Amino acid sequence: MNDFGSGTQAIVLILFSTLVTLTLLMCVMAGPDRDDLTNFYTGYLSLTPLKNGLAIAGDYISAATVLSTTGIIALAGYDGYVLAVSTALSLVLLMFLLAEPLRNAGRFTMGDVLARTMPGRAVRIASCVVTLAATLPFLVVQLSGAGSLLTFILGIPHEAGARTTCIVLVGSLMIIYAAIGGMRGTALIQMIKIAVLLATSVTVAVLVLNRFDWSFGDLLRAAERGSGAGPAFLQQGLQLGTSAGSRLDFASLQITVILGAACLPHITMRLYSARDVPAVRRSMSWAVGTVTTFCLLVIIMGTGATALVGSQYIAAADSHGRTSVLMLSRALGGATSAGTTILYAAVAGTVFITLLSSVAGMTLAAASSLAHDLFAHAARRGRAAPRTEMTVAAWTSVAVGTLAIVLASLVQSWDVGVLTTLAICIGASAVAPALTYSLFWRGLTRTGLLAALYGGTACALVLMVFSKAVSGTPSAVFPNADFHWFPMQSTGLVSIPFGYLAGWLGSRLDHRRRAADSRESRQMYEENEARLLAAAE
Repeated sequence: MNDFGSGTQAIVLILFSTLVTLTLLMCVMAGPDRDDLTNFYTGYLSLTPLKNGLAIAGDYISAATVLSTTGIIALAGYDGYVLAVSTALSLVLLMFLLAEPLRNAGRFTMGDVLARTMPGRAVRIASCVVTLAATLPFLVVQLSGAGSLLTFILGIPHEAGARTTCIVLVGSLMIIYAAIGGMRGTALIQMIKIAVLLATSVTVAVLVLNRFDWSFGDLLRAAERGSGAGPAFLQQGLQLGTSAGSRLDFASLQITVILGAACLPHITMRLYSARDVPAVRRSMSWAVGTVTTFCLLVIIMGTGATALVGSQYIAAADSHGRTSVLMLSRALGGATSAGTTILYAAVAGTVFITLLSSVAGMTLAAASSLAHDLFAHAARRGRAAPRTEMTVAAWTSVAVGTLAIVLASLVQSWDVGVLTTLAICIGASAVAPALTYSLFWRGLTRTGLLAALYGGTACALVLMVFSKAVSGTPSAVFPNADFHWFPMQSTGLVSIPFGYLAGWLGSRLDHRRRAADSRESRQMYEENEARLLAAAE
């Protein structure tokens, strides 16, 4: 429980109710017609580059970015700084390498991009499987965290029943947003979220810097003292250790984040709602600028939390520091200050809307892949009626959301942060190889594409299950068990090369299909290049 009284809790509840009412109303008003697929999946391509860029940034900045990255900075200093920079770099990489080709090649889902040169049921099914593998773990983490965070924010006793109620509440809202709002409705929520998030973060960051007379050097020195680690706070190693193996694990994590975070299906899906290639280019410029600004604010807030609250107290409240920004808002004015009460309510509301918008976007991506790739193309072979496909999309939103709620409720007492790493590893090890090969390599065959998708996913999953993040260490999911044989907590250093190698070997060894697929691919690439040149002109 937090230290605020009933008056503050009433303000927080009123703010939560207002946000839910407004966002639900906007979803209903922006919801698509029941038989208009283009409106449901892309919002009629009606978003301006600014609005679409803010929506992309809103999808990209999840609750994990807001809370976990801030917490890592508060507890581990330098390691968290590098993670924040890597998070911004991933979106920059997407902007320069994949954004324009993806917009040109895709229609609604990742399956459309991959099936452009390799049509067939197998590719659609593989795309759906990988999309679910990458989004479902993220959903479980977000919902599981929602239970603990909302009980802390609302001052409710931290019991299993209360956490489950919060999980069901957030999960039910995310289902409604995804099923009713579609791409346009969720985009509006993301825009509200990013505007509120930036305004609140700027306010907190300004108050932190003002406390130290606008001297970042003084802030860092105070953080060194507050961390209890001294100069080590500004050196690599507090998160994973300083041994050679730990440094390798640290590098693996950063490479995985850079290659995988922006390749997750719910992020790339936003690119298809841009009107054309110039529009997606401007959208990505807005998104990168917004995310970079926020990452800088996260660095200030995380450092401020260490300086003003202290790592010891932050870790006592949550071992991963996910409540650090909430504790910082209390430290900026004292528990009895009216200004601090308002600031705390604003930060709590920001956390709440961030949780809602993050899970809504992921649910929409998973449901869209199930309805469009698995049902409409794999099962119905592209002959499903638009109204039927939209009905399936709505019901799959319910199914995905319900499954995520059940799983999050079951594992709420576990340390499930490893699932975030798993999702990003799948993005880097399966989605990134599949997209880059499909868009840029003419030698890719259907077997190679399937090998990259399934091989990268399987490698990341197997290595993660048998890694130090799951067993064998005090901070693992199962600290009292030890069945690990993979010596790292992130699989990227092995699974990323494996995904690319699997795609290359699968294509090279597929002698039977290579000639036919190469001719078909060559024709598709030539058409794609012609469209790119036309769009650029």
